[in-house]
Amino acid sequence: MVACLSPNGRTTYAGAAPVTRLHVGTLDGVVTLERPSHEAPWRVAGHTLAGQHVSALLFEPRRGGLFAGIHAGGLYRSLDGGGTWQRATRGLPHDQIWTLAGRERGGEIVLYAGSEPAHLYRSTDYGASWEELDGLLAVPGQEQWMFPPAPHIAHVKNVAFDPVDADTMYVGIEQGALLKSTDGGRSWRELDSYYSPDDVYYKDVHRLVVSPVNRHRIYMAGGDGLYASEDAGETWEHLSGPTDLVGYPDALLLSPDDDRTLFMAGGSAGPPAWRRTGAARAGVVCSRDGGRTWERAERGLPTPLRANIEAMALHARPGGFSLFLGTTDGDVFGSDDGGASWTAVALRLPPVSQSSHYRDLPQRGPEDALQAVASAR
Repeated sequence: MVACLSPNGRTTYAGAAPVTRLHVGTLDGVVTLERPSHEAPWRVAGHTLAGQHVSALLFEPRRGGLFAGIHAGGLYRSLDGGGTWQRATRGLPHDQIWTLAGRERGGEIVLYAGSEPAHLYRSTDYGASWEELDGLLAVPGQEQWMFPPAPHIAHVKNVAFDPVDADTMYVGIEQGALLKSTDGGRSWRELDSYYSPDDVYYKDVHRLVVSPVNRHRIYMAGGDGLYASEDAGETWEHLSGPTDLVGYPDALLLSPDDDRTLFMAGGSAGPPAWRRTGAARAGVVCSRDGGRTWERAERGLPTPLRANIEAMALHARPGGFSLFLGTTDGDVFGSDDGGASWTAVALRLPPVSQSSHYRDLPQRGPEDALQAVASAR
């Protein structure tokens, strides 16, 4: 069973057995980890696309394709499980690919790629070619879209789908907008009732997850905390803010067993604070009541976690699920008990980082490495 862990790619997978192969998107390519069984330790089994900063990974289970979105490198496709890769950029004029997503629509597999600047592309031939969904460019207010780090250009960070209606999808622009399409991406409108002029960040949308059993229930994590909607994004309730346990949430997952159980991870504050203090002080929290109350889910992790958690993924299996997270220090941790405890999957890989976040934190020293090793015992 296969899953991927990357900052902005697909985050949820499922299979008939526990995951035994994990592809990790790093600052220096794709590191493949394997374990022979659920109980066995993980080992590094491969390292491909060396030299490429991987922003997003997508494993497509029906045909077994693996796709990698690259910072300043375009998009790559592997049809042999990550053994070999080919560039797959026909129709993609931008080489900053931030996010990848896919779903079945009308019996065919449709892939999506989001870029910087904020454009959205679709492929109906398994990544051999791409076409732009240029209706995104007609959305008003784009003059205010902006990403704080240089060159200050916004990007498509997240793509999410309605579990019932294949024509309904959502796109998060960092920073600037939450968009919704009900016609397969031909036209879009902004959902902005969550936003307040008093927010710390301007419409800073990080992650959107739609309940698989209630298409109207949506959760959104962003620079100003966590929001929930019970009417498919028309109205929102602000559940947690930038001063809560995870003050700058990015990673957000729903339990496959209960859409009121959420896992959220991120820094205690935004990147400017990391640069001032030298630490992201990242954390993982769990809510069992739809985001109203939270408890820490960090047993086995280094605490405080100096690095930031830049990626989190879930693989569901009959009777349970596994969680994985990756940090700017290049450490990968896993949980096979629903977040109750964590163990080290791999330490000191290249950083798992979106954009320049790894640069916002100092290089890990020997004492930090010892702490990470101790946490694995």
